Amino acid sequence: MHISPFLLFGILIATPAFAQQTALYDPTIKHVPKDGIVTLYGAGGPHTAFQKVANVWQANTGKTVKIVAGPEATWSKDAQANADIIWGTSEQSMTAFLETYLTFASENVEPIYIRPTIIAVKAGNPKGITGFEDLLKDGVKIIVTEGAGVSNNSGTGTWEDVAGRLGRLSDVVAFRRNIITYAKGSGAAFKAFQEMDADAWITWPDWPITHDDVLDQVDIAPDRTIWRDINVVLSPDADPEAREFLIFLVSEEAQKIMLTEGWTR
Repeated sequence: MHISPFLLFGILIATPAFAQQTALYDPTIKHVPKDGIVTLYGAGGPHTAFQKVANVWQANTGKTVKIVAGPEATWSKDAQANADIIWGTSEQSMTAFLETYLTFASENVEPIYIRPTIIAVKAGNPKGITGFEDLLKDGVKIIVTEGAGVSNNSGTGTWEDVAGRLGRLSDVVAFRRNIITYAKGSGAAFKAFQEMDADAWITWPDWPITHDDVLDQVDIAPDRTIWRDINVVLSPDADPEAREFLIFLVSEEAQKIMLTEGWTR
């Protein structure tokens, strides 16, 4: 029996292997976040700045904030059970989160800070990298962060956006030739950068800021820079204190703290 390629494709995308929202979603978990603790979940990176803000808020109010960060698979079940707040390190990553955390609604997502792509290099910049064009040269070893269809993270697509920003295919070709690995998440990329003795990593300012013993930052020219936001979404069943913390998270005091790790409004 002959099956149309288009029909076959339709069958395939309807199978569980292509339904990413079922990979981590567990319908047996009941979402009950009200426990007197403001609990946030999200990818690593902004959590260090969030923790600084949380420390101040906890000292001022006596209320408790718990921040859980890392690859989604490490906290997904807990978040489905008790997350007051989920943060996304980009719009595309938050959209993916909402396929799993069904209690949270897209219309309640709030972009709160933004930051630019940068080049992280070894401390001391031994390769003498001064900008993106240097990454197109022969022999430069580059790390990029990608989702590869299985990891939800902020880095997905950033390198090709930067490389193709000026509309020159040759830039994408030259840059791609120098990529030595596609790391699934920023934490994995940071580890690979060190283990593979890489020269450059397209990432975000918070990584060299919080790891200045091994990384330096090289800015990307404005006409190539890609900006992505960090966003938050509040559970409709959240502890009342969770909304209070989100208000503080964008206060003038918090903005000064967030700026120390490259986050701006």
